[in-house]
Amino acid sequence: MNIEKIITLFLNNFTGKYFFLDSLIYFLAQVLPFLLLFFLIYLLARSWKRNLWIVGGALFAGIFARYVLVEAVRRIVPRLRPFHLLTEEINLILPYKESLSFPSGHISFFFAVSTVIYLENRKMGIVFYCLSFVMGISRVFAGMHWPLDVLVGALLGIIVGIFVEELIRYFKRPSKK
Repeated sequence: MNIEKIITLFLNNFTGKYFFLDSLIYFLAQVLPFLLLFFLIYLLARSWKRNLWIVGGALFAGIFARYVLVEAVRRIVPRLRPFHLLTEEINLILPYKESLSFPSGHISFFFAVSTVIYLENRKMGIVFYCLSFVMGISRVFAGMHWPLDVLVGALLGIIVGIFVEELIRYFKRPSKK
């Protein structure tokens, strides 16, 4: 048995037994992403001028990571989700749609967002990174992703976030006339 299967089954074994844990995993995997997005909208509404670059850059990075890079990788490395391969062993507690697992789209999106935020505001970025991390772990707990899906999704997101932050700094730079 490979290490990913061992980790996934170990974590997923806790689900379906404890209402509180299942509720927490559901919240972290399904609700937390929306709360983080609402927080970005709040930042924009709070100070449009000051936060436009950070929120716009973060969302651009997240969308690019999720809908361009993740989809490209999924065409090259089509990997089924744990609940597809371990049907009898996985306790499925989240709603799902049929899609591939590698890399995690949620995690690539939120790590790209977290990276841009971190490079603009360290304290807020650390909070976003921590919440994105627990979101990723919760998706392994829920049997939606393998650990490597989450790890590679996070790395893709960080790389895209750094690249987008460099673009932001380039375009924010005062022109020399």
